[in-house]
Amino acid sequence: MADAVVNKSFLFYGKVPVTPEIQRFLHPSEQLQFCVKTFRDVAVFTDKRILIADRQGITGKKIEYFSVPYRSIVTYAIETAGTLDLDAEIKLVLSGGIVLELNFFKDKENQMEELLFQVYDLITQYVLQ
Repeated sequence: MADAVVNKSFLFYGKVPVTPEIQRFLHPSEQLQFCVKTFRDVAVFTDKRILIADRQGITGKKIEYFSVPYRSIVTYAIETAGTLDLDAEIKLVLSGGIVLELNFFKDKENQMEELLFQVYDLITQYVLQ
């Protein structure tokens, strides 16, 4: 896992309410678990997938949406933060060899570890089903 080439990396800061902009991408059969703030937008965790909005360009008007069904996760790893580290991460290897890196940055409330393990536990729950 250490030598895996990361195809896409996202930085998570903390939980936020789901925005109407990303709500429209959720299917009625999906159950929302929680939503987190990324560097420029949000990521939604449901009972079926991870949906990440990635704003692009200077203005951020162009948005690419990544949909990662839990069933496409082949393997995953967690790296917790050390004493002096500002972030921790979860690496997801998807079918086809695509690697996504979910980075968790320390916030003012220092909730990084709680969010890290909440995401890890959710991924584990749905991957093992």
